[in-house]
Parts: sequence; C-alpha cells; structure tokens
Amino acid sequence: MPPFSGFPDGKVRLTPLPSLFFTDLMPQIDHLAEMKVTLYAFWFLNRQEGNIRYITFQDFASDRQFMQGMGKEAQTTLQDALERAVQRGTLLKIQLTDTSNEQSLYFLNTPRGRAAVRGIQQGDIQLDQSKHKPLSLGYERPNIYRLYEENIGPLTPLMSEILREAESTYPTEWIEDAIKIAVQKNARNWRFIEAILRSWQEKGRYETNRRDTKENRRKYIEGELADFIEH
Repeated sequence: MPPFSGFPDGKVRLTPLPSLFFTDLMPQIDHLAEMKVTLYAFWFLNRQEGNIRYITFQDFASDRQFMQGMGKEAQTTLQDALERAVQRGTLLKIQLTDTSNEQSLYFLNTPRGRAAVRGIQQGDIQLDQSKHKPLSLGYERPNIYRLYEENIGPLTPLMSEILREAESTYPTEWIEDAIKIAVQKNARNWRFIEAILRSWQEKGRYETNRRDTKENRRKYIEGELADFIEH
C-alpha cells in the first residue's frame, strides 16, 4: 500500500468527534479493530440524514476499502470488534427480525441514539429503512481542488487562491456541480464555472441535473454563458 500523501489544500469535509471520545473513551480502547469500527461508525452516521441514524453489520461488511484493513479473517474480526464496542457502551445494538432475516442495528450511545433504541423497542418508532443511505469510503466525494485539477486544468497557486475565495462565497456543492456542468458542456475553464455560480447567486440555483429540458440547454448554448462554450 502506498504511503499517505497528506491532506489536500483547502477545505475538506470534517467528521466531528466529541471531546469525551479523547478524554474518556480513547484511553480505554486497547483493540485496533474496535477503534476502527468506532471511528467508522462516527464517520458513517455523521453522513446519514434524519433523526434516526444507525449502521448495520452489512454496512461495515460491504465497504470493501474498510474491510481490507480488518485482516485475513475480516468478517470474524468485524463481529468481534462490534461486540467489544457494544460491551464497552460505545454502540447500542438492537435486533430486528422480519419474515426473511434478522438484522443487527447499531446506534451511537448518545441521547439521540438512546431515544431511537427506546422508541424502536417500545414500538413507538417504525423504521423506514428505505431512507438509510449506503456509504463507502471509496465513494467519498472529492473536494473542489481535486475535482478542478482532474477535470479542468492544473491547480496553480493562483487557481488555488481563486478556489479558496469561491469557497468563501458559494456553497461547496454549487462549485462541484458547476464544474460538472462545465465538463458536460465542454467549457473547461474557470470563467464559465464562475459565470454559472454568479447566475445561481443572482437568479437562484438552476438544477440542471434534475430538470434538463430544451429550455435549460438553450440557456447555456444561446444565452449569457454561450461565449464560454467550445462548440
């Protein structure tokens, strides 16, 4: 495995950890696999949406990149690590049984996690598992610097500064989507990307990925952004 190349320049998405993790929990954990599943659970659950957030055994096991670090007996190691985290009190575990299978759900031992477990056990909460979002370490979205460099051009010091200023002005998701539109429209230059961002800021975001009509396409081909597109 190649060495870690370091954290990239600019803003990157963070995974918050409570201070008690470092002062109370981390000194107790003396098992590497348990530490890994604990940190992965924080990462995974932070990226879920809604009030009922949980992670399943299959969520861990289906993440190929994560499981590669669990050793030769990865499934057994994972099961043992999860049981250690449950016994320690880091994770809360409940079993759900339906007509086809039995599934283990894990919640962080937080007020929200405890309330969810209590509500499910008492029948006050009915889980809508269709809202549970599958995630994988390999599919973490790249930051805008990497996205720009891979799709638009070299990341020069000047361009890095321009992207930093853009991050302070526009939501990161807007910049990512504007870069993708530039690629789709064969307009691989920052002037076009910036024009899209200004347009969204002034007139409201234009969701081309959700509503791609002839009128939408004409806006880019014949409208104010046409000068930036290579036909």
